[in-house]
Amino acid sequence: MSTSYENIIAARPVPGVALITLNRPKALNALSSPLFLELNDAMKEADSDNSVGAIVLTGSEKAFAAGADIKEMKDKECASDVYKNNFLENWSLMSKLRKPVIAAVSGFALGGGCELALMCDIILASKTAKFGQPEINLGVIPGGGGSQRLARAVGKSRAMEMVLTGRNVSAEEAAQWGMISRVVEGDVVQEALDMAKLIASKGQISVQAGKEVVNAAYELTLAEGLRFERRTFHGLFATKDQKEGMAAFAEKRKAQFTNE
Repeated sequence: MSTSYENIIAARPVPGVALITLNRPKALNALSSPLFLELNDAMKEADSDNSVGAIVLTGSEKAFAAGADIKEMKDKECASDVYKNNFLENWSLMSKLRKPVIAAVSGFALGGGCELALMCDIILASKTAKFGQPEINLGVIPGGGGSQRLARAVGKSRAMEMVLTGRNVSAEEAAQWGMISRVVEGDVVQEALDMAKLIASKGQISVQAGKEVVNAAYELTLAEGLRFERRTFHGLFATKDQKEGMAAFAEKRKAQFTNE
């Protein structure tokens, strides 16, 4: 890693894993435009790095990200700034990454911070994590995908409650609702790194295929999704990793995947 950033820290703490840490502590990691430009750059670099199999995204113990940068947004005008320049469009890059992204959330994940976590493929949370979409208190609504991803994650009624009341949800409640994978008792970042290392030990082609078919379930009918899954499964039989994985199973040894 040779790139240096002002608002994030990018590292490779263990083989096969990229760790990206939001680093605006004085602003509780508020998601400014400069931060998102750096985040997108680091994400794209990790996604294109053949040595990386999974990505972990985290913030600080106090705040994963406390929201979008309101000071940056408050004076924007609809036609001249927001609509014309397609404000927040660059927030959607994470949904286009091929490699899995694990969010390790502690403290506040509010507004844009909650939306950022929801863009990730897996969310692990510490007991201190609090999720919320408080935009209604500012006279607006979620603009970075919160209403859409929340409804798919927790259902219409709970999404409506969060969006229309602006109340925060604890880590335990988020786990009960199915919004996150689980609450971590110890170090949530280490737990995420361990999970990412495990994922990175698998064949990258099948991992990316697995991510693709699960995400397709949100866009396709059941019949279309089943057909897409089956065709993707069939396609993996053209890979060297499928031959190695099944041979290793039959021979009762550990598979040595080459990502081919």
